[in-house]
Amino acid sequence: MATVVAAGLATALSAGPAHAQTVRPVFGPAGFAGVKLGVSAKAAKAGGKIRLKMAGGPGCSGWDLKAYPTGRDSVGLYISKKRGVAVIFAPKGVKTKEGIGLGSTYKQIKKAYPKVKKAASGYPYVTVPGNPKAYYSFLIGKGKVYEMALGLHTQDCVN
Repeated sequence: MATVVAAGLATALSAGPAHAQTVRPVFGPAGFAGVKLGVSAKAAKAGGKIRLKMAGGPGCSGWDLKAYPTGRDSVGLYISKKRGVAVIFAPKGVKTKEGIGLGSTYKQIKKAYPKVKKAASGYPYVTVPGNPKAYYSFLIGKGKVYEMALGLHTQDCVN
């Protein structure tokens, strides 16, 4: 009997990686995928996790997270010359600590973030729990979030 249990345990342990779930990093509260809000372009580049996609001239430059490349005509984050990493967009499949991600509904946002507000343009936004310098913003279409961003309240890249 002990031999059968030991053999079963050995099989279960050796099968671990094949059955392990992929763990996605949490979106926020200070950054995402090893890139933190507020760090300079130089510091963000030094981390090796981003690549330039759109030069910014005097304003903001557009970058991609190497682990989450975006399609043509889009970027994964903006870096401001004044503010550093200013806005990071959530890739598909990642969620905030509170469980909100692309595909979430406004009702779910309201439940996760009772202090959510609506901007003049109508999109919901909320100060990030645990990071008073940052916000989450949500674009909703057909009842679901199709774009989610983590940004500095002082960012100067997007409106």
